[in-house]
Amino acid sequence: MGDKASAHPGAAGRAATADHPSSVRNVVLVGHSGSGKTTLVEALALTAGAVNRAGRVEDGGTVSDYDEIEHRQQRSVQLSLVPVEWAGCKINILDTPGYADFVGELRAGLRAADAALFVVSASDGVDGATRMVWEECAAVGMPRAIVITHLEAARADFSEMTRVCAEAFGGDDPDAVLPLYLPLHGPAGPDGHAPVSGLIGLLTQRVFDYASGERKEAEPGPEQLPLVEEARNRLIEGIIAESEDETLMDRYLGGAEIDLKTLIDDLERAVARGTFHPVLAAAPAAEGARQGIGTVELLELITGGFPTPLERAAPDVTTPQGGARPAPVCAPEGPLVAEVIKTSSDPYVGRVSLVRVFSGTLRPDETVHVSGHGMTDRGHEDHDVDERVGALSSPFGKQQRTLTQCVAGDIACVAKLVRAETGDTLSGKDDPLLMAPWDMPDPLLPLAIEAHSKADEDKLSQGLSRLVAEDPTMRLEQNPHTHQLVLWCLGEAHKDVALERLRSRYGVQVDVVAHKVSLRETFGDTATGRGRHVKQSGGHGQYAICEIEVQPLPPGSGIEFVDKVVGGSVPRQFIPSVEKGVRAQAAKGVAAGYPLVDVRITLLDGKAHSVDSSDAAFQTAGALALREAAADARIHLLEPVAELQVLVPDDYVGPVMSDLSGRRGRVVGTEQAGPGRTLVRAEVPEIEIGRYAVDLRSVSHGTGRFDRTYARHEPMPPQLADKIRETSEKTA
Repeated sequence: MGDKASAHPGAAGRAATADHPSSVRNVVLVGHSGSGKTTLVEALALTAGAVNRAGRVEDGGTVSDYDEIEHRQQRSVQLSLVPVEWAGCKINILDTPGYADFVGELRAGLRAADAALFVVSASDGVDGATRMVWEECAAVGMPRAIVITHLEAARADFSEMTRVCAEAFGGDDPDAVLPLYLPLHGPAGPDGHAPVSGLIGLLTQRVFDYASGERKEAEPGPEQLPLVEEARNRLIEGIIAESEDETLMDRYLGGAEIDLKTLIDDLERAVARGTFHPVLAAAPAAEGARQGIGTVELLELITGGFPTPLERAAPDVTTPQGGARPAPVCAPEGPLVAEVIKTSSDPYVGRVSLVRVFSGTLRPDETVHVSGHGMTDRGHEDHDVDERVGALSSPFGKQQRTLTQCVAGDIACVAKLVRAETGDTLSGKDDPLLMAPWDMPDPLLPLAIEAHSKADEDKLSQGLSRLVAEDPTMRLEQNPHTHQLVLWCLGEAHKDVALERLRSRYGVQVDVVAHKVSLRETFGDTATGRGRHVKQSGGHGQYAICEIEVQPLPPGSGIEFVDKVVGGSVPRQFIPSVEKGVRAQAAKGVAAGYPLVDVRITLLDGKAHSVDSSDAAFQTAGALALREAAADARIHLLEPVAELQVLVPDDYVGPVMSDLSGRRGRVVGTEQAGPGRTLVRAEVPEIEIGRYAVDLRSVSHGTGRFDRTYARHEPMPPQLADKIRETSEKTA
């Protein structure tokens, strides 16, 4: 880490390969949108020799040429893999979107990685969402390091941002978050800003100068040593505090000089254990430079300090039927256990699955078993089938570079897995296994859609099924109450990408329509009605008369039908016809076109004709009787009420509760949910929370989360009910 001889980069134009888990490093880049993750990936690829000085791969594309939507929206919307080689290691760099709508892609990257590199912009700082991801990584012991970008920005201050990171990420131990290097600044420009031209290694006390476009090592000048002394001493103390050698601190405090190799070995072990989190710096390369500032140091940290797949425990596995099985061991010769972490569709080769192998070796043309948990509520069916693996490849921008195998610990693209979806497990066909699922957020922003034309209608079903196969954070619903086709998303940007992919990738044009909630109607008091259906038009006529009474019932009672006819005024064979008629009318509604619920309908009396009465006539009479009863009664509109559980930092509890009150919500309780976080429980009408997934993000600055469950239907305020009735009458 700045002390070693420069490593030889990988050769451009060929696939980075690995023949053993010990030579693999899987690292995920985490940071808010605009923090510079993709730019950093391109700089690392340049330094590793995977692209040329213009940032181009051999076919003329760039390492970030991954999705046309990303180029149009000028932001990452999906997980991308960039494999490079450095110091004899294959490094799988997983670049994740920073925007909250694409957190599913982030979680997939976290699942596939063995360590995380948090990218923090010196001009923007650390946002709440990034802190939450750090805490999630800490909970599972994932090793983490920090790289500060945008040091070229005006007023960028590396020391201040390091302090902010220590405060945000250090928790009770800020000395576990310390810099390994300090930026070296060149001459100040006309604006007074001195650009970063290199780094000073705190442990080695060496200068790494990038001013010429290539990294050059030099002795520090006498004016530079005092600048690093305090930071160096603090770093050494932080490393020694994490050392497994308990005598090291006593020796250091006693004045003994700790040799550099011991410090570096202890540093790398502490990073791999996830107990020490080094801070590094990165800045853009000069025009035509072969290396970005800080990229060599980052690659050295990844290869020397981040763990190999051998050092990270794999997720638990079971049989597809739920039987217990031992955890997979990261060994190329072991039984195959792999997981689909991303699914995409290529217009030329069809479905492509990005797969992390946890055990065994995956080879082209072999038959594997595909096991899937199935998420029927999200439009994903259960999987338990055998499939033949197509070609294996390593992605690089828009290129796919052929691989002959993918060993345990490595990541590769697999072609032609027709049934496999994101989250599915690949295992030996004779020994099927199923990996424990990773945590996926529940999509809570509804998008009601309709096919734009008959041609689109024919393609809509297939397009939507492919869309949800690629993205398990989407949920497809055919609402049985409103009869709407609803695609549930995580936010506005997620919604826009879904619509764009339907249009551009699957050729399906859809219209967005207003999302409906499932309103109901009920009677506010007892009412009676008489249905008279008498017609004579030559031949057999139609004759049926019935009298009913409608009484309101407690919520959740549904519809009861009671027969109290005496004396045979309505023949027995036509009483079911009356019931069928009133139930059919109840399903259509009696006031605003919403289903009628929670009433008892009693058939009291009626009349029949020996020739002209029929099943159809009494069905019609029953419906007419119910409509007449409704005309003279108070009809309540019932709206669905959801129980919300909103998890927010303590600082945002007040704004969240105020916002919920403005949505006609009732806060029913609060409770502490860990350090600095509060769980707010509330009941809110569903009609008021259609966009709550977006609005909560605004109120809580991206730090809030919520779950919702249906609680019950209850009467809507009269003034709102009147507006809905007026709208229903105008559109009738």
